[in-house]
Amino acid sequence: MSAILFSTEHSWIKQLDDGTALVGISDYAQEQLGDIVFVEAPEVGRDFVVDEEVGTIESVKTNGELCAPATGSVLEINRAVIDAPELINESALDDGWIFRMRVDDPDALQELMGEDDYADFIDGLE
Repeated sequence: MSAILFSTEHSWIKQLDDGTALVGISDYAQEQLGDIVFVEAPEVGRDFVVDEEVGTIESVKTNGELCAPATGSVLEINRAVIDAPELINESALDDGWIFRMRVDDPDALQELMGEDDYADFIDGLE
């Protein structure tokens, strides 16, 4: 399994051995949102382009956008997160994944940030 990569929109993507990828929001994003109470995930089969808004995450404090970290299409929604949105707060980078996707151009993932670069990026935001 590949390392987790991050977008400037605070989404993450992790390629799986079967060629698909899991997508969620970063730990930083869930901390900024606070207690998450609702997730609107994209529909299975939906096609999208990188950085397109594909869903919404609502918390007790605010609403946030879920933006696609890559161009592709939705293969599966994590029903556990839909039923229990707090999973994102508890495990944003593992059990809190939001959808599984097919990535149209895996080489484009090289434009995303690794964990160290993302940590530097969020340090620059504060």
